[in-house]
Amino acid sequence: MGGVALDVGDSRVKAPDGGWGWAVLAGCFVITGFSYAFPKAISVFFKELIREFGVGYSDTAWISSILLAMLYGTGPLCSVLVNRLGCRPVMMVGGLFASLGMILASFATSIIHIYLTAGVITGLGLALNFQPSLIMLNRYFSEKRPLANGLSAAGSPVALCCLSPLGQVLQYQYGWRGGFLILGGILLNCCVCGALMKPLVAPKNLKAKKEKKKPKAKLLDFSVFKDGGFVIYTVAASIMVLGLFVPPVFVVSYAKELGNEDTKSALLLTILGFIDIFARPTCGIIAGLKWVRPRCVYLFSFAMLFNGVTDLIGSQAKDYASLVVFCVFFGVSYGMVGALQFEVLMAIVGTEKFSSAIGLVLLMEAIAVLVGPPGAGRLLDATKKYMYVFLLAGSEVVLSAVVLATCNFFFIKRKPQEPSHKLECITVTDDTKTEVCSRPLEVNDEEEKGEREEQEKETKREVSKELKEEEEKDKEKVDEVRPKSVTVDSQEVEKFLKEPQLNGGMTPSPETCL
Repeated sequence: MGGVALDVGDSRVKAPDGGWGWAVLAGCFVITGFSYAFPKAISVFFKELIREFGVGYSDTAWISSILLAMLYGTGPLCSVLVNRLGCRPVMMVGGLFASLGMILASFATSIIHIYLTAGVITGLGLALNFQPSLIMLNRYFSEKRPLANGLSAAGSPVALCCLSPLGQVLQYQYGWRGGFLILGGILLNCCVCGALMKPLVAPKNLKAKKEKKKPKAKLLDFSVFKDGGFVIYTVAASIMVLGLFVPPVFVVSYAKELGNEDTKSALLLTILGFIDIFARPTCGIIAGLKWVRPRCVYLFSFAMLFNGVTDLIGSQAKDYASLVVFCVFFGVSYGMVGALQFEVLMAIVGTEKFSSAIGLVLLMEAIAVLVGPPGAGRLLDATKKYMYVFLLAGSEVVLSAVVLATCNFFFIKRKPQEPSHKLECITVTDDTKTEVCSRPLEVNDEEEKGEREEQEKETKREVSKELKEEEEKDKEKVDEVRPKSVTVDSQEVEKFLKEPQLNGGMTPSPETCL
């Protein structure tokens, strides 16, 4: 499959940073929106499901929990499939699964059927789209990757603002069964997004050379755990997820507890989402600045610290106005975290190991997702006060920020930045278009892992060796085609010149004989 061509991370193939990459970004924007917003948007049908099947709210809440668990928990499976088959086919099959799950759910006769169809099948389909889309984004963008990640992450709040009202309209017009059926059709757009993920293909001569020398790509590369930066990131991200999603889940109920009406309370999520839409791409632009990008890990730590402190202060809210202020600041910090979380992971592990790294990280976060919100709910049941829920969530996010920043500062050795070198690089977007350029290599002490300079030097030597071999082959071909010189005996020439009758009475010149 073409999508596997670059999984080995050949430094001679450079990310286009544009071109068809913008189409890939558009597809990633849509997929991110579906993946994160769909579990929340489907909650508008819960009241109908409670009346239909005679179950409680906690029973219907498991639908969203299963969706999120599948999205995160199937990370290693997605990594294996991507490394084996490539991104495009995995995403298109995932789109079919996502749609099929919702269509089958429209014929459900019990809540268990909803769990298996809308939860497991649709959740698996969204997972098979979400992770490969991020991998393709990482391949198509390098210098503009922070901006690309920010724009892609903005798909989540945009989709939430669209899908939630749409779900309410569908429920009112067609009921929950008709709504599920139509949403299943909408999810077929995941297949369209998958079709946009055109794989980058190396030139045939370089690809053949690479296939001879490079080892076969691992289906799941556990060697990422040898990278201290990756281990620190995984631990910090898992702690963060314990509290990150808690405030959006409880803020509406918090407002109702303070005596606000339902419509006014629900407006808080709209405010949060609106701020989030602009915060993510803005943070992506900031993260792409030359003096910020080498320190994006610390910017991510600041974003988490900002988010956690916002939760701690928001826990003291006593009226609606203070909750509005909380949602504004939470939207900014939440958007910063969303824009940076995968950008930092890409910077730590690089393109070669990102497909395996993201799967393993999502698996660890899946455990935290299943523990965080339910744990906060139990605390609320025990204390009957939302203040403690927000304090717990804020403390967890602040702890994750401290772990990430301090561990990176004290335990990750920073390599001195070396002067730029001019290297020949090849930018490839398809089989027929190859761009050769010579540009200074930007060395990033946070992103590059010491081996890159050696790999690039080796690459330069290999390219020079290939050119020399081709020149030698061309010389040999020319020698084979060139006519060989003829040695003539001087006595025979003199004899020939003395006998003109043998030449029809004409005396040939010495040049003719030769």
